[in-house]
Amino acid sequence: MLKALVYISTFLTIVFTATAQGPYSATAANPYGKLNPDAPKEVADYAPLIGTCDCISTSRNQDGSWADSQNMTWKWSYIMNGTAVQDETLKEDGSHSGSIRQFIADSSKWYVHYYSNRGPTTVLPAWEGGKRGDSIVLYREQQAPNGMDGYYRITFSEMKETGFKWLGEWVDRTEKIRYPTWKIDCKKRLAFSEEDKIREKIRAFSAAYMNADAVSIAGFYTSDGKLFPGGRDVISGSSAILDYWTLPEGSRNLYHKISPTEIRIFSNYAYDYGYYEGSITNKKGKKTDFEGKYVIVWKKENGDWKILLDIWNRN
Repeated sequence: MLKALVYISTFLTIVFTATAQGPYSATAANPYGKLNPDAPKEVADYAPLIGTCDCISTSRNQDGSWADSQNMTWKWSYIMNGTAVQDETLKEDGSHSGSIRQFIADSSKWYVHYYSNRGPTTVLPAWEGGKRGDSIVLYREQQAPNGMDGYYRITFSEMKETGFKWLGEWVDRTEKIRYPTWKIDCKKRLAFSEEDKIREKIRAFSAAYMNADAVSIAGFYTSDGKLFPGGRDVISGSSAILDYWTLPEGSRNLYHKISPTEIRIFSNYAYDYGYYEGSITNKKGKKTDFEGKYVIVWKKENGDWKILLDIWNRN
């Protein structure tokens, strides 16, 4: 009973910490969170993996032969206000697993706590390791079936913005004897073209609008971004933009959709124009439908597309 209570307390602490909000937590504009500049520099080791990957997973059967490969989705995000990394996998057979990865500066090691719906445990196993050359290598003590001492070794290799490879294998303590048991080949789903990235931002903007998430909406703009709403003066800067998108008390957004007609990119700037539509209710419950045209000028900052100029008018 005591062990179960300790497990529940530990798990709830991890979940609460992982989902706590902060300026580097996941938002509609940055669904995978952002790296906290005050995090240990080693956290950036996982930067190429952040995003969602479509993977092919192949593991060994009990008789030593390789089983048929199966599709797997592998999602990576920054958590704990951008100071740690969480990954989640979902295979086509329904198995789900994940890890919370923290770098502990005092020991100069990564500690990875793994969990799975197929093998729940009262103790979250920890992996140790770190960067080795261009790869990330992690270890956990494990005996071979014949009783030989050794480790289960995990290696992330060929880590690029377009994907990575993963290999799980048993090795002896000298790492001269190795027996691969699991291999995964991943391609980044969000290795989009720049136009695709802007389209994803447009969809995320509508999602934040429907959730009345003014903070996330303001995060889509540059710090010197400007709004040009019809019949009003120009609205400039993050604080004023946040105020503009904050709904009056009692109002509710019901629907919002943006349909870009054209997106053109010029180095670190881009524009898109098209049509928008939506509906909103006021505090008295009166519904108002709206539609119109828009033009947006985008600016790329640190690899992230943000809105510099936003002008629209209703039909």
